[in-house]
Amino acid sequence: MVREADFVKALQLERVIAPEGKTLPIEVANVNRPGLQLAGYWDFFGYERPQLLGKVEMTYLSMLDDATRRERLAKLFSYDLPCIIICRGLPCFDEMLVLAAARKIPIYRSLKETTRCEMEVITFLSDALAPRETRHGVLVDVYGSGLFITGNSGVGKSEAALELVKRGHRLVADDVVEIRRVSDVRLVGQAPELVRHFMEIRGVGIIDVATMYGVGAIIRSKSIDFEVHLELWKEGQEYDRLGLTDQYTQIMGVNIPRLLLPIHPGRNIAAVLEVAASNFRLKQMGYNAAEVLTQRHMQRAMREDNDEA
Repeated sequence: MVREADFVKALQLERVIAPEGKTLPIEVANVNRPGLQLAGYWDFFGYERPQLLGKVEMTYLSMLDDATRRERLAKLFSYDLPCIIICRGLPCFDEMLVLAAARKIPIYRSLKETTRCEMEVITFLSDALAPRETRHGVLVDVYGSGLFITGNSGVGKSEAALELVKRGHRLVADDVVEIRRVSDVRLVGQAPELVRHFMEIRGVGIIDVATMYGVGAIIRSKSIDFEVHLELWKEGQEYDRLGLTDQYTQIMGVNIPRLLLPIHPGRNIAAVLEVAASNFRLKQMGYNAAEVLTQRHMQRAMREDNDEA
């Protein structure tokens, strides 16, 4: 379901005939242009989608005689349509108003071109209908990358995020992160509305980051690009020292790069997280420092072998 008020506001729609404060029964992030249906072909009709009527559809309807137009529109409105959007600010036929009122099907008008309106509707629905999940952690925008900090309670996630904010980075969410899967390969996180921009610092209490550090220290939502899991240093456990093997975690079916970061007193976690974010960006650009160093060692070893030979 999609909130009707959000739908109208986000897409800048005019209510031609629509009840306010309702929800729209939209379950798929797509639209349908019923040109073939208005021409008489009703097989494979995506009636569960919002119906977009552009210049082509409205011009075709205006060319039909009154009896045929009423017949085609009556057939169209016999389906449980979530809504109809008339693009380009075109006027609505009187028959449509009568049928919409009888069937309680909302009709909206958009001043935008049909193709642009279609793209914006799909984009809005993809976000509004995206699968959601709530996870414990902290999300920070570091050098343009969404850093998802996880770890056991009390390990220092909020303190590390606060230090990052003081260094000029932006907080997205503390303690609770609402995650949306907006595509098969992309996750977006944000804070719940009730606790947005607030942080809990043990021994200090609740602080308002936006008030304390300014609006430049916060951001409403951010893609989750990689995860850093904090854990207390365990004596005898082997940790990755080179970074040659990429580790991943799966969140809502999406593989996210993952870094296990051991911490102990005296270690500057914020500085390490900044380095991790910068190194992640370099890997995205095709540069892997660990691989470069390994290649140099291999080339030196080959030269030494050749000299001995």
